[in-house]
Amino acid sequence: MRVRSWLLPCSTAAASSAEPSNNKPPDSSSYLISDASSLSDTSANSSSSSTPSSDTSCSSLQSNLSLQSLPSIPSLQKLPTATDSFNVTLSQFPVASFKLPISHLAVHGAYLYVATAHVINVYDRITFSHITTFNAQDSSSGSVKGIAFLHREILTSHQDGKIRVWNLPEKKNNQFKLVNTLPTVNDRLRRFILPKNYVNVRRHKKVLWIQHADAVTGLAVNNDSIYSVSWDRSLKIWRGSNHRCIESVKAAHEDAVNAVAVSARGTVYTGSADRKIRVWEKPETEKRHVLVATLEKHKSAVNALALNDDGSLLFSGACDRSVLVWEREDSAKYMAVIGALRGHKNAILCLIYVSELLLSGSADRTVRVWRRGADGSYNCLSVLEGHKKPVKSLVVVSEPEEMLNGVVSVCSGSLDGELKAWKISFSNINSPLRNSNITNCR
Repeated sequence: MRVRSWLLPCSTAAASSAEPSNNKPPDSSSYLISDASSLSDTSANSSSSSTPSSDTSCSSLQSNLSLQSLPSIPSLQKLPTATDSFNVTLSQFPVASFKLPISHLAVHGAYLYVATAHVINVYDRITFSHITTFNAQDSSSGSVKGIAFLHREILTSHQDGKIRVWNLPEKKNNQFKLVNTLPTVNDRLRRFILPKNYVNVRRHKKVLWIQHADAVTGLAVNNDSIYSVSWDRSLKIWRGSNHRCIESVKAAHEDAVNAVAVSARGTVYTGSADRKIRVWEKPETEKRHVLVATLEKHKSAVNALALNDDGSLLFSGACDRSVLVWEREDSAKYMAVIGALRGHKNAILCLIYVSELLLSGSADRTVRVWRRGADGSYNCLSVLEGHKKPVKSLVVVSEPEEMLNGVVSVCSGSLDGELKAWKISFSNINSPLRNSNITNCR
């Protein structure tokens, strides 16, 4: 089994940044595979290798990770003035320490889920007491890359290119049981006979179009649909009710896809090591998703995406050390960049957005907390320091009532295996989300 470093996309993208890029979005019809279409339309793309090589040299990682975003993009950060009032109280304590890096954090209901290698650890969301673990016996699945929730099920994506579905216990003492593995056996059996159901993933190797050929790096859910992206450059859509793959965009990007986000109205955003963010929609008259826009402003690999509550703002983090802010234009179906948030000294690895707060985790071992003002500028509320290695995942564990009272509780997981909890209290204001000018950044 190949183990791929999270740093590799940064190195690969930086190495290719000198190459001219074609700003014309490709014809999306040549990429699409679904139940309703033949695979013959994708034959033109089948001869190229879809799995990025893991042999790329990492000798110049430090210089590659220091690339800055395009200087032409204005900064959205508001500089503090003498009239700005701020009083931020920060407390942090270690929750747990693991021997292996933390790859993903997620919260659902009363539980906090912590992925280390192939094991998912479950904690009480409030007390941080350890409850149980699952998938501990299946080391062949590889490391967990993502966690999502749909109905009464937990979805986990893995290094081995599969998505596993677990039941969500109703009681704390119940065990997490494996319900299915995607693609399912039934889905494979109904397709394996016909040659048209196979695609080339590399020279002399074909797989069914319903399966990922490399690590599944991201998951997103919307209504009854599951969206997955992979280092094999593909985007796949699954039906949640029967776990069947219903659509595949084979060459969604020109390099590994690292992140996916889906708005409430069904618009899909994918971020890749090819430095691009692509926007996909499913028109009412179409049976498949089509490419509607390609967003190109980052200078290196895009690692993380996040949307605000109504989908009008998109945030993207990349190896160029910047968080770009994109806003939906009324006259268009896609986002336009409005500015950048700068301050991190290394690659952005994770982003989360909750109740008008944006949190960014970085390879510089810090977490920054941002809030958008009424004028569209952004205040950096705090910089969270304490990790010894890059911050790989973030999750907010606050209850809504807590946040309305000016308290935000966050958990961060890093490649040093440390799980930390942070409580940020904002005084002199009724809420950190309203009419505040708070700056506590260095």
